[in-house]
Amino acid sequence: MARKKLLLLLKPFDVFPVRHPNANGVFRTTNPQVFRHLDNRCKAHKDAINFCQGILSQKSVDWEPVFRNNYSKPISNVDLVVTIGGDGTLLQASHLMDDSVPVLGVNSDPTHVEEVEAFSNEFDATRSTGYLCAATVKNFEEIIDNILEGQIVPSTVSRISVSINSKRLSTCALNDILVAHPCPATVSRFSFRIKKDSLPCSLLVNCRSSGLRVSTAAGSTAAMLSAGGFVMPTLSRDLQYMVREPIFPQAAYSNLMHGLVKSDQSMEATWYSKEGYIYIDGSHIFHSIQNGDIIELSSKAPGLKVFLPPHLLS
Repeated sequence: MARKKLLLLLKPFDVFPVRHPNANGVFRTTNPQVFRHLDNRCKAHKDAINFCQGILSQKSVDWEPVFRNNYSKPISNVDLVVTIGGDGTLLQASHLMDDSVPVLGVNSDPTHVEEVEAFSNEFDATRSTGYLCAATVKNFEEIIDNILEGQIVPSTVSRISVSINSKRLSTCALNDILVAHPCPATVSRFSFRIKKDSLPCSLLVNCRSSGLRVSTAAGSTAAMLSAGGFVMPTLSRDLQYMVREPIFPQAAYSNLMHGLVKSDQSMEATWYSKEGYIYIDGSHIFHSIQNGDIIELSSKAPGLKVFLPPHLLS
């Protein structure tokens, strides 16, 4: 039997703020516990990487570690991708993957509830959420063994396909997309409607707002939920959309400012502002749009194979 090939995609250490003393060699803070917290987070991440690599060294697998900021080519010719960091690292990996390779997320620095409570009056001690990460150092070896032995299989989560003027973008969104003006204080003008089999199945909604957000089921727990949306079953293929801060919507449109795009439907939006951006999974990947551009969104993108935490499968 051929040895399995794994790619380890690692969160870099430089995401943790570095302490800079002033001219007198004194750190400018009234609470040194903040720095101790950040130092501890960095140590926890490093320890997790070393731990996971130590476990893999004992297995009959070939593996290559690489920091995520040093890897930009499509991921292929491996049997499994293991991301060590949090949801952001898994998210970045997803932009380089099709539906042929599964991914396992390892949360290297989980939040400790008691720590958050202890420092709630001083600073935010939240660590990594790791919503899509099935593993931590506590269960990594067990999950890796189960994967290698074929005892567990990945789930397929939906991604958003984005087209501009009928040209599909190469990057799919795992969490969400935001269509907005480059300046968030500028009013965006656009219209949208839901379509099925290329035919309209909703009213044409004309909007003046701060933009349009569309999320997958996996992304419904992130920005969409913060904006007042609802959590969807993780394996749902529907998309959830929300018009951000609509300005005086007409009565006929009021119940269409927030809703679902079913798996057999698509959303077609026309941009009527001078300039704008489509942001994919945050601010790092974006595409410019201009007046008259037509944007099509659907869940017809290839899904992503992910080993999910058990509670997301119930």
